[in-house]
Amino acid sequence: MKVLVTGAAGFIGSTLAHALLRRGATVVGLDNLSDYYDVRLKQARLDRLTTHDQFRFERLDIASRDRMGTLFSLNKFDAVVHLAAQAGVRYSLTNPYAYVDANIVGFLNILEGVRHHGAKHLIYASSSSVYGANVKLPFSEHDNVDHPFSLYAATKKSNELMAHSYAHLYGLRCTGLRFFTVYGPWGRPDMALFLFTKGILSGRPIPVFNQGNMVRDFTYVDDIVEGVVRVIDHPAAPNPSWRAEAPDPATSRAPYRIYNIGNNQPVKLLRYIEVLEQALGKKAVLDLQPMQKGDVPATMADVSALEEAVDYRPGTPVEVGIPRFVEWYRSYYKV
Repeated sequence: MKVLVTGAAGFIGSTLAHALLRRGATVVGLDNLSDYYDVRLKQARLDRLTTHDQFRFERLDIASRDRMGTLFSLNKFDAVVHLAAQAGVRYSLTNPYAYVDANIVGFLNILEGVRHHGAKHLIYASSSSVYGANVKLPFSEHDNVDHPFSLYAATKKSNELMAHSYAHLYGLRCTGLRFFTVYGPWGRPDMALFLFTKGILSGRPIPVFNQGNMVRDFTYVDDIVEGVVRVIDHPAAPNPSWRAEAPDPATSRAPYRIYNIGNNQPVKLLRYIEVLEQALGKKAVLDLQPMQKGDVPATMADVSALEEAVDYRPGTPVEVGIPRFVEWYRSYYKV
């Protein structure tokens, strides 16, 4: 199998690329190495991949229509896993155009590439942030998600709509995965676990939003990757029971599917910090702050659909995942 992985220098993308290579796949990894966070970390992730003969890296911006067209025309991909995006809820409040360029224009270039040059399956990253104003827990793919709280969330919802239109018009097999708060080794420096670890080790107060009452469905990266790999082998198919009179947002008459992919075991943020303190052997100084714009107070994934489809069973609690991250962090930063 030949797989295109966009965002291959990223946290999830690089971890996925390793898993695919272990399966014997040929992987073309694409990334523009943006400076949204430390490029040295992205390069270090790539350095681990480029030792594999079956891996090839393309430095490329997905928003470049001509170069993306050339990439697809020169390769015959069996599957495309699209993870490249401008990430971050808070960053979208101050840099909105970055999200339109990467997450809307870039995604259109992916859809056009798959449409014109063929791939048996397109799997793309959506986000739990699309649930926005929804408060019924656990979040279900079958619920309406028309009230996002951030532009980032709106672009991810837009990706789902765009994918459906291409599935309907051209028969593209499209599967969207709504990721829930992924963490683990080689993670992103702008995410909570990274920031908390750095703050605790340096003795600085760590900002804890919503007075510490946030609840998140923290999902270990290996559990996420296992789910993605299983989905690659399970192309989206039409739902023969879909009815226009009572439309199911997660399925369609077209070969289109949306799945939650999370741990299904939400954890209060203060407990998350407590486990991190134990792993570091050092107490945190908490800077309790109000809820931030664009955030939601709680997330929890209903993963029953993914479990039924591909036998997805996440199995890593934070008491196991956080110490693994700390071990990596100490090793990588020599702390």
